[in-house]
Amino acid sequence: MNSLWFFEDVNLFNILCPHKFKGYEGGHDFNEYKKNDFIYFEEDAADKVFLVNSGKVKIGYVTEEGDEIITAILSKGQIFGEKAILGQENRNEFAQAIDKETSVCPITTPEMIELLRENKEFSLKIYKFIGFRFKKLERRLQLLLFKDTKTRLKEYLKELAEDFGYTNQISGDIIIRHPYTQKEIATLIGTSRPTLNILLNELQEENYLSFQRKEIILNKK
Repeated sequence: MNSLWFFEDVNLFNILCPHKFKGYEGGHDFNEYKKNDFIYFEEDAADKVFLVNSGKVKIGYVTEEGDEIITAILSKGQIFGEKAILGQENRNEFAQAIDKETSVCPITTPEMIELLRENKEFSLKIYKFIGFRFKKLERRLQLLLFKDTKTRLKEYLKELAEDFGYTNQISGDIIIRHPYTQKEIATLIGTSRPTLNILLNELQEENYLSFQRKEIILNKK
């Protein structure tokens, strides 16, 4: 993955939330959701961009056959609904809260466009971020279509390492401390939780990794 498209050491919440911009503080509220509440549905008007303040949000769509395809599970500081600033008029995906208490920061499309016009550095970062998101989604869909489950898991672990990992300077292992449950990871790679658990144990036996509830260690080769 080209590092140009990745925000290193950047807190998106500090960049995007209107609280942080002079003239945008007044009347700005967070939207609160309970588990399984929908933030928006497919075909809803694309008139806002959102930033996760707390909890987690699931992004996905439903196929013509009625199958639910999950494209992302987002946690604090991550943006969604960003296609609204690219001219999308109606949503082609749904967004659903999956934690008991989920809070998001809504930014209207006109507000976001005005912020982009006023700040060139901010604008560049946002468009790079959107490009990174599209590249990531494209890679995930290719994996779902053309790769076996074990390969999909390995590739997703590399993605987790990019987002949440760091290298142990002594052992050289990559430590991944992530916010996801096994069920959420299974959903993202298109498999079941029992199958994911079997694959994780297989990879552990192969000395590819070791894992605990919220930590995965990719062993140095």
